[in-house]
Amino acid sequence: MKTKMKQKRKFRTWHVILGIVAAIAGLMMVVFLATGPSRAEVKNLTFSNIDFDKLHDGIYIGHYKGVKDSSRDTSVEVTISSGKIMKINAVGGALAGEKQANEINNGKSLNDLFDSIIERETLQVDVISGATLTSKSYLKAVEDALNKAQSE
Repeated sequence: MKTKMKQKRKFRTWHVILGIVAAIAGLMMVVFLATGPSRAEVKNLTFSNIDFDKLHDGIYIGHYKGVKDSSRDTSVEVTISSGKIMKINAVGGALAGEKQANEINNGKSLNDLFDSIIERETLQVDVISGATLTSKSYLKAVEDALNKAQSE
């Protein structure tokens, strides 16, 4: 009799555990499907060619705002002096402020992405592996700031 009760209790415990796992998996699937259009939008972003020789000195704020949702919205502050980019800071988005120095993947941070832009004087830089969408949204914000710097 006691062994039968133990078996029933064990059976119920496993049902509860499996139910919780199924609920979590279902919730993850809903989130994945709901963010699909935003991920596709950012993945397909293209960048214009910026003439880095025509940048005007100043501090410019650039933004990227997703059309599908706001999960990848970003803002940057680009400092230009003597016609050259001196500094890029994330001022909006998931990696704004001090978080831009945090490792995203394989020892790379947003600062590494920004340093590549400054060093190579192009937006055609390698994105951070494993953070492609985040990298592209920040690159798009930098592009917006640099377009402003050209038109001033």
